[in-house]
Formats: sequence, structure tokens, C-alpha cells
Amino acid sequence: MAEVLHQGSIVVFQRYLARLAALLDLAQAHAGSDPGRSDALLAARLAPDMLPLHVQVEIVSNFALRASFPLAGETVPEYGEFPAGFDGLRARIARTRRLLETLAPERFEGASARVIHDRAGDAELSLPATEFLFEYALPNFFFHLTTVYAILRSCGVVVGKADFDGYHRYPQA
Repeated sequence: MAEVLHQGSIVVFQRYLARLAALLDLAQAHAGSDPGRSDALLAARLAPDMLPLHVQVEIVSNFALRASFPLAGETVPEYGEFPAGFDGLRARIARTRRLLETLAPERFEGASARVIHDRAGDAELSLPATEFLFEYALPNFFFHLTTVYAILRSCGVVVGKADFDGYHRYPQA
């Protein structure tokens, strides 16, 4: 079970954090050298009551730590402070990826017996590790990652499914 929980968390988070960084590269290229366009893109949201792009990116990165470290029986490290903008978001992602690299598969021994405590909005959660990962953490990670993708699409950034998952290939139009 340790290998399954490691694969289901670290391996998945590492892959999709790399995809997130690539999406940010496309977003920054779309904004060009105009700081106003960059700021507008980073502040964009799908709906007025939803969080802006830059916060969605932060949540994706932080959620990987918030999920993985408790599974490994470790305290969640501080998320860190980063400068505003695309460079700060990429630095956050890079730091998260480095921290995840420290969690080798053997660190997940006994994880299936753990009960993980977390907050979901105002709700306090106490879930068995497998339920925490597969029914709560991964869906939330992908919710915020998909929201980043959707915001970028809604702002005219040319991104597609291949950019999201890195597996799909389509003929060039």
C-alpha cells in the first residue's frame, strides 16, 4: 500500500506541477512584455465569487504539500513567501517539487493506517489515508488545476488538452 500511496500522490503531483509550470509559461507568453496584460491575466477569474488565477496556482502547489506530507507522517512544511507574478508562481512550484522529492516511497510505510486531519473550507476532516488521498486530496488538486486551465482558455490563451496532461497529441491546425 505504501507504493500505491506514493504513486498516487508524489508521482501524480510531480507530473501535474510540471504541467502547471508549462501552462504558466504559455500564459506569460500570451501576455507578452506588457505588465498590464500579465497583471490582468493573473487576476482573472471564471466568476466573481471564484478565486483569481494566481491564487488557484498557489492552491494547486500548496495542496500537493498539504496532501503528501501527512501521508508520509510528516508535518506540512511552510508554503513560503514568493514575489507576485509569473516568476514567483514558478518559484513556488519549483520549491514544492523539490520538497516532494524528499518523500521517498519508504516514507509511506504505514500510511494506510493513518488518519489524516485537514480543513475543507470551514469543515474539519478526519479521513483514513486512502480516502483522504483518492476522494479528497486528488479531486481538490485537480479542481484547482482545471480551474487554472479554464481561466487561461477563457482569457484567450491558446492551451489544449495536450498542454494540460502532456499525453494527448493532435494535428496542428
